[in-house]
Amino acid sequence: MATNPRRFRDVARAAADRLDEPVREARALATKLGLDPYPVNYWIVDHDEMNQLIAYGGFQRRYPHWRWGMTYDRQRKQDQFGMGKAFEIVNNDDPSHAFLQESNSLADQKAVITHVEAHADFFRNNEWFGRFSGDAELDAAAMLERHAETIQRYVDDPDIDREDVERFVDAVTCLEDTIDQHRPLAADRDTERTRPEDLRDRLDELRLSESVREAVFDDEWLDDLADAEAAAAALDRPQTDVLGFLREHGTVYDEESGEAVEMEPWQKDVLDLLRREAYYFAPQKMTKVMNEGWAAYWESQMMGEERFAGVEEFVTYADHQSRVLGSPGLNPYKLGKELWEYVENTANRREVAEKLLRVEGITWRNFHEVVDFEAVQRALEPDEAIATVNGDTLDELAALPEDDPRVDWETLDRALSDPDAVDVERYPWKVLTYEGLAERHFSLVKPQNRGFLGRIRRSELEELARYVFDDATYGSVEEAIDDVDKTVGWDRMRAIRESHNDVTFIDAFLSPEFVEANDYFTYEYTRATGDFRVASTDPADVKKKLLLQFTNFGKPTVAVFDDNFENRGELLLGHRYNGIMLDLEEARDVLERVHELWGRPVNLMTIRKQYDEHDVEVARRRNTEPKPTEVGVRIRFDGEEFETFELDDDLRARIEASDIDYDTKPEEWLS
Repeated sequence: MATNPRRFRDVARAAADRLDEPVREARALATKLGLDPYPVNYWIVDHDEMNQLIAYGGFQRRYPHWRWGMTYDRQRKQDQFGMGKAFEIVNNDDPSHAFLQESNSLADQKAVITHVEAHADFFRNNEWFGRFSGDAELDAAAMLERHAETIQRYVDDPDIDREDVERFVDAVTCLEDTIDQHRPLAADRDTERTRPEDLRDRLDELRLSESVREAVFDDEWLDDLADAEAAAAALDRPQTDVLGFLREHGTVYDEESGEAVEMEPWQKDVLDLLRREAYYFAPQKMTKVMNEGWAAYWESQMMGEERFAGVEEFVTYADHQSRVLGSPGLNPYKLGKELWEYVENTANRREVAEKLLRVEGITWRNFHEVVDFEAVQRALEPDEAIATVNGDTLDELAALPEDDPRVDWETLDRALSDPDAVDVERYPWKVLTYEGLAERHFSLVKPQNRGFLGRIRRSELEELARYVFDDATYGSVEEAIDDVDKTVGWDRMRAIRESHNDVTFIDAFLSPEFVEANDYFTYEYTRATGDFRVASTDPADVKKKLLLQFTNFGKPTVAVFDDNFENRGELLLGHRYNGIMLDLEEARDVLERVHELWGRPVNLMTIRKQYDEHDVEVARRRNTEPKPTEVGVRIRFDGEEFETFELDDDLRARIEASDIDYDTKPEEWLS
């Protein structure tokens, strides 16, 4: 049955009117909590429109391609058969655009809005998102619409075969993750080959006689040496931006002539556009855990801790969040939220411990023996006037010293003079400042975090004690706790949010304490039993497994090693092998796409694991895992058939990654 457009417009308008106040107040609360989001435009859409937006990656216009229809159909079936509901989608743009499903309950819409405000803050303030646009204003929707119109013109051009455009787009999108996401898009492409100094130049400086030179250094030997050194130099400097390299040096394979020919202007244009889109979406892939965890954390603070969800809406919201955080597998919402909470708790614990170490008689050696953690817990509880703000307690708030930084005195004056001007019952946070809210929600006093202070390790206490000086001591524990800065945790979170991505975030904060407290473990497929089983609970193993999973968007890292392999104009790619084997069938499919953009034979170096059937049978009987033999191979595709060659030891050594293959810090971090 067709949807009645007028009826839907009426429903959408009514839903939008209902959300005016939640949108306005959620933005005000987010700002009070220290967030600085992009402006957000909210749109109400129905199920079908939501599925279209998800298929298009959060935008209304994208270039013509079959992949969008495939994604749309998968999302529609997922929604239709109850395998998951999309509550919202928000894009990285200035202003951001958030699309809310009109069938959501008011509680769900409020949860979505608070979630979106946190995403918009992350988009605006995380350095990895800023590296795409640099100093220019971000207008992603307009950019993607221009790209769509340009590619559509090529599709409609009678002088260009539509199938050629579609096949070329297929080839480029297949390689969309083979960019150097750690370099800004505006940076010079790292594709130039620097030829080593020719030995002839140095011989000229020696002024050897012609007879000696010809006897020792003949021209053929010098040519061979120069070629060998150039090849070695190329192999020593692999190019990680494969798409950029193909844009500069690639040709295309012409089926009629069977030869490589120069790219047409439209092909270069399409490659540039799609490469730019790959760079735009890269930060979202690089920060999935951080970004979703950040949004889940602040959504929980606003909806739960500050009761942005009304009393009658709270149960619905609790069910909403439990479904999001409880989904199986590696859940970026859950992992991210737990890591952000750990960052907050450790920063707050460090602040409290530092103050306690300045109390006379307390040292890092006797800390756990002499500190009464129950008494400290009570002392950390927020001031009663801050903790229980409502219409009946405003006088208690007004009785605080007039320079108290925790109180929004201007709003409090309005609330006292005209109770209808400020709805303190629904929005108590209005009469508090950032400092007041930080005290009101100080993480170490929450029931789930009781005992966290007492679990501080002696090594951390010893480190803190190095910076404690005798001229800055407290006479009592109470005096020290009064001086605790309750904003430290949130300040630390915002600083981390500015510069990290998922890999550096996990590397820095996934500590043994975190892994043990949250019961994380690794699992893997076993050849011996043919199923999955727990492999390790060791924190180092858990961290390594996660880092490998998030490096390069969780995709294999491939780089260009040589564009004139064996002096035949062939392209040599290398898979940075870190213990995880490529899917060789998929690798061959990718080589076919690369061949279309190179126009000549292409090669891929990788390492594959081979298992001896006898070893597998023995391992099965002993309930152990067989050890594979790792073999270096080079797969070559010439446009018609594949060949596999054994990889020599030198090339194999070049593609073997370290224990953890990642290097994700911006250049300025390395200075």
